[in-house]
Amino acid sequence: METAKILLSNIDRLHTTEMGIDRIRNNLGLSAVSDVVEYCKSRIMDKRCVIYLQGKNWYCEIDSIKITVNSHSYTIITAHRVK
Repeated sequence: METAKILLSNIDRLHTTEMGIDRIRNNLGLSAVSDVVEYCKSRIMDKRCVIYLQGKNWYCEIDSIKITVNSHSYTIITAHRVK
């Protein structure tokens, strides 16, 4: 659980690229969401979110959604629905 604390304590550092915004919006069907980064932050901060570190990335899983965050740069790489 220490890994989750590290990510959560740096939640304000989360960001993504323009391409990342488009990729996340498309993968999750978030056409009505204006701020994709804030959406991801809220999902990651949810108490039900399972956060684990694997290699250089954090994976955050909640409600059939997996968000991938680079552990060094805090860049949201992608998010997608898990089946």
